[in-house]
Amino acid sequence: MSQVQETLDTINELNIWAKWGIGVTLTLIALGITRLVLKKVILDVVKQTKFDWDDKLFAPVSKRVYFFVSVAGFHLSMNWIMGEDSDFAFTFIPLIQAIYIILSVSLLSVGLKVMIPELMDRFTDPSSVTVSGSNSLVIFILRAAVWMGGLYLAFSELGIELFGLLASLAVFSLIIGLAMQQTLGNIVNSFMLALDQPFEVGDRIEVEGFVGSVASVGILSTKILTHEENLVVIPNNSLVNSTVINHARGGGDGVGRRISLVQDIGVGYDEDIDHVKYTILKLMRECPFVLSKPEPRVLLIELGDYAKTFRMYGWVEDYSDEFVARDWLLKNIDEKFDSEGIEIPYPKSVELKEGAEEKVSRRKSTAVRLAKLQMVKEDKQLEKERAAAKEDIEKINQRLKDPDLSKKEKAALEQDLIELKGVLSMFEAGDD
Repeated sequence: MSQVQETLDTINELNIWAKWGIGVTLTLIALGITRLVLKKVILDVVKQTKFDWDDKLFAPVSKRVYFFVSVAGFHLSMNWIMGEDSDFAFTFIPLIQAIYIILSVSLLSVGLKVMIPELMDRFTDPSSVTVSGSNSLVIFILRAAVWMGGLYLAFSELGIELFGLLASLAVFSLIIGLAMQQTLGNIVNSFMLALDQPFEVGDRIEVEGFVGSVASVGILSTKILTHEENLVVIPNNSLVNSTVINHARGGGDGVGRRISLVQDIGVGYDEDIDHVKYTILKLMRECPFVLSKPEPRVLLIELGDYAKTFRMYGWVEDYSDEFVARDWLLKNIDEKFDSEGIEIPYPKSVELKEGAEEKVSRRKSTAVRLAKLQMVKEDKQLEKERAAAKEDIEKINQRLKDPDLSKKEKAALEQDLIELKGVLSMFEAGDD
């Protein structure tokens, strides 16, 4: 013990710069130990759990723990070197206390941001239509309240009366509010959209004549990506006052992304109604994109001028598959009608010279045969690309859950995700 005491006495007799060097060294050692514990112990536990919330909390909490250790190291070094009653310590202690308060508030704010959606999802009826980010307004209000309380306590430690400062800015804020009336309206309406939940990012909606997928819901505007790859920016004020058709929320039983597929087919008056209905219904049941529940239906809806019109109804599990399903059905209906001898009538007036009809028929037969061979290859390639894009999207979504991702890596993955979704959006292009 005497040797330990002698060593401590020797250290205490060092000059101020040497003591600060020891303080910094010990702080760095503490940071190293903290990093080792977080990476080798805590992170292993986090990765082994089946929950998502601990993955989301790990990175932000780790950064704040490192900062806390750094501030605590400076605080302890200052008390050791300068003494708790020194003027230097007396000057910096309020600032350090304010930093501790801000750190605590920051941890609580991050916890609210991550845990509230988890709690809301846990207590939400799974049969109802839910929108990710639907609790944004609740999170914003709670985090704002926590930060206001924290800032009030932190400024109080520094001897600053926060509410008095805010009162002095009231007139200035009023002037700014009048000047930014439209902007503030957009901000308020963004919270109203989050509260009302008319759509989520990724839903296909129709508003003000534009049809497309919601790319983002911002504080000022909502961005829609159309089938033509045009980005439409709609102010939230206009969006709230418009009629919005959400094609992703029309599924049976309120299932999101399910969409109904409706298509009309006309046949000649000589065709048997039961024969046509059964032929179409059988194809709908064979279609890999059409759900068996709810059951597909085929109904005769019109006796037109030159055709009987049948309407087929079916459900597609994901609205991104709608046009692929329509393509499959129309292609197979055309081929099946031809093999079954069912005529699809259309007005035509063609005059061919004698002997030309046979020549045109041979040339058309060759062209059709070559086109069929080529389209088989094209369809297979497109299906492979589509399946690969879906698989890559799933892999990227899984990687984005990794708490060790840097901001640069996360940004790159999010950009890849946008590009892959753009590839899938090509399959959504249709005859809207």
